[in-house]
Amino acid sequence: MEDQPGLSDQYRMSSPWPVFVVLGLVLSELGVLFGIVPLSVGGLLLFVGAISGILTESGYTNSLWRVLGILGTVLILAGGILIGTQLQLSDPSGLLSGLTAAFGAQPNGIIVRGVSIVVAGALAIVAGAVVPFVQPDSDPL
Repeated sequence: MEDQPGLSDQYRMSSPWPVFVVLGLVLSELGVLFGIVPLSVGGLLLFVGAISGILTESGYTNSLWRVLGILGTVLILAGGILIGTQLQLSDPSGLLSGLTAAFGAQPNGIIVRGVSIVVAGALAIVAGAVVPFVQPDSDPL
């Protein structure tokens, strides 16, 4: 009798992606909490990259990079909505004064956080569009 019936040696027992999902969320939240934009951008990139990896490994998609681009678009939309809630979008002069006030001596923290989300989304889209063209087709080893 087998100790673990139904399990085969050809399948991995666990996936590494959930660790990266949690690490990405923690890093992005620390960056948002302390206002460290590069940390929040890096954490969000790690988060969407891990989500793309999970979906590819599970077989829901065959293109990691396309999913990364789609998640980057979602980040840009979410960051844009977050920025839009802080600015008066109906009045063009209010928009300009809101932007200057947001990045002045006393920056609006919510707008800075929204900008970091938009930057992470833009970098994810760029990575999703560029990497498929520069990665090798086969493993050289």
